[in-house]
Amino acid sequence: MRLTILAAVAVGLAGLFPAHADRLTLDRAFSDPPLSGPVARGVQTSPDGRFVTWIRPQEGRSRTTDLWLLETASGQSRRLIDAGALIEAGRELSEEEKSRRERQGVQTSGVVDYQWDEEGRFILAPVEGDLFLYEMAGSKLRRLTETSADEIDAKVSPRGRFVSFVREDDLVIMPSGGGAERALTEGGSTDLSWGTAEFIAQEEMGRSTGYWWSPDESRIAVTRVDQTGVDIVPRPDVNASGAVIVNQRYPRVGRPNARVELHVVSVSNGAKVRVDLGADSDVYLARVAWARDGRILYVQRQSRDQKRLDLLAVDPSSGRSRVILTEESPHWVEITDDFRPLKTGNFLWSSERSGHRHLYLYRADGELIRQVTFGDWPVDAVIGVDEASRTVFFGASRDTPIERRLYSESYGRPAGVKALTAAGGWWSGEVASNGKAFVGSYQDPSTPPRTGVYALDGRLIRWIEENPLTASHPYFPFVGRHRVAEFGTLKASDGQDMHWMMRTPPGFDPNKKYPVIVTVYGGPASALVARRWMSPTDQLYLEAGYILFTLDNRGTPNRSTAFKTAIHRRMGIPETADQIVGARFLAGLPYVDASRIGATGWSNGGFMTLLMLTEPGSPYAAGVAGAPPTDFRLYDTHYTERFMETDANNHDNYEASDVVNRIDALRSGALMLIHGMADDNVTFDNSTRLMAALQARGTAFETMLYPGLRHRAGWTQAHLRHRMEATLDFFNRKLKPEAAP
Repeated sequence: MRLTILAAVAVGLAGLFPAHADRLTLDRAFSDPPLSGPVARGVQTSPDGRFVTWIRPQEGRSRTTDLWLLETASGQSRRLIDAGALIEAGRELSEEEKSRRERQGVQTSGVVDYQWDEEGRFILAPVEGDLFLYEMAGSKLRRLTETSADEIDAKVSPRGRFVSFVREDDLVIMPSGGGAERALTEGGSTDLSWGTAEFIAQEEMGRSTGYWWSPDESRIAVTRVDQTGVDIVPRPDVNASGAVIVNQRYPRVGRPNARVELHVVSVSNGAKVRVDLGADSDVYLARVAWARDGRILYVQRQSRDQKRLDLLAVDPSSGRSRVILTEESPHWVEITDDFRPLKTGNFLWSSERSGHRHLYLYRADGELIRQVTFGDWPVDAVIGVDEASRTVFFGASRDTPIERRLYSESYGRPAGVKALTAAGGWWSGEVASNGKAFVGSYQDPSTPPRTGVYALDGRLIRWIEENPLTASHPYFPFVGRHRVAEFGTLKASDGQDMHWMMRTPPGFDPNKKYPVIVTVYGGPASALVARRWMSPTDQLYLEAGYILFTLDNRGTPNRSTAFKTAIHRRMGIPETADQIVGARFLAGLPYVDASRIGATGWSNGGFMTLLMLTEPGSPYAAGVAGAPPTDFRLYDTHYTERFMETDANNHDNYEASDVVNRIDALRSGALMLIHGMADDNVTFDNSTRLMAALQARGTAFETMLYPGLRHRAGWTQAHLRHRMEATLDFFNRKLKPEAAP
């Protein structure tokens, strides 16, 4: 049956697209225009719903992005900000902004972020360190700053009267209509900063800001971050022209974190009130939000062991706080962005207490009113609230973990969730603040990402980026060789279903045997198996004659609490066992050469690749591990302690997941190790310690190092092309039938 389905898919594609399609090459895969076509990023609706804005790459310069606007009524679109005309030649971003972009995964220059004010009068956009304000009335763009220092984390105040930003670690405001800027804090420094999110908040907690405007613009809640107690980890930053030592404040497992205070600052005179965050200062400031009337400041406080999350209600005049809601878990409590204060004073909240993440309605004092969503499936994210109809909108994988749809439910009288979008693929979106429409982006294995404005009944109103796979599409010349993924499930040792996907090469013949490359991430930050458009660069593996296989092991997200927490205190152990189940499944397929199965992944995927290669009796013949954490004692506090606790109380499991302790099982010549030599996330010593251990043991391995590159940011098309070419070359030498075993 499975082969019949594959054959039917191939016949269907052949009927739609050219019979003699081009073979995708390395050069084309990593050149402009991007093969997936124009993909809308950073899509936002104006407060009144009349406009949609998004970030769009420039023609022929996909790494430079502009700001575009669509009038939803007429369908007319225009470019609001041409970033190429504003970027100063030779402008070098500050280390703080570079680090911030690394944490956010920003890979482009130009307009990489922007914000509407809540009244829809202005759009504020930073462009390479300076600020620009677009005024809707008169369609005018004004430059606000022109300084040698970067203005970071810029915002328009809720009513649009002010612009705020952090410059050189102090919070500054200026009138949006023009006038002198004014610092609300002073004395900020790298180690004692105002208004910035610390490393841990940015990297692991999904909090990239350190200040929050009150609704009436009279106050701002501002963090004071003290990093003086955080260990300095000397990090060599190796570039093409030499090397420097960066003394990075990096909180490793079990070591001190930054101390974070929260103050409420008066906009009129700068007077400060310190918020009472409790007697224990070794906690995480997870989230901050104002009540809609500004009378309460809500703070989410997470314990250091992450097994408790408190919601505090703070009096902004005095700083006094009280706990109104607590979530607890024997494993860990997730931080989300689902908290929504309502005009009534009530609020929406999400919790995994039922075994799946669901939504709940509370009174302002923390009294539960009702559970809003139910079922053996998790809510993924709240995407909007319409208070007039008392409706909450959210994304969820309700039918299957490999698809995502958009839904609505009444939080006033829950009657069963209503699907806004069709099944069959992967949806993301945002509901306009007026609750009348939503912006939705859709993709599936045969459909590149497309984005439109939709009515709440799912009817398309207007395309933003239709991105049709027609003759003018960048990918069209190769679509006749496009391979649609097959999906299935396997059982983990505890009986839970694990989802997999597989793609076969063009011209696949089930009577032949093929080498396989397993692409893996396997960690809590990302699931890979989904009915989405594949990265066109994956086609390069298929063109080289490999079967591509991916399995989402236990511990990956978008599943039940039991599925995610199976890795608690044992990170790397259940995941590797699950991947071995996948390898055994592959070995049993008649068209797979079981002696030539390889694996590759980046970051946690690099860690997983190393564990898979070093499992006793490993079925993997070769692996390419990119930027791998080789010992999680070298990684940061919030991520690692969430899943592994500390070395002091879980030493044996830390030892078991230390790759260096497993290398006796690694076959000589089976590994290629890749790392950026300026990585400030998974620091380079993770790889150098493994290199030294392998050399001491006499185990042959290969390396590919990239001077000046970090974990995510800075990788150009040329770098990515080189990395792919090196990876393919390695696998071709190790896994092709003519290669030596």
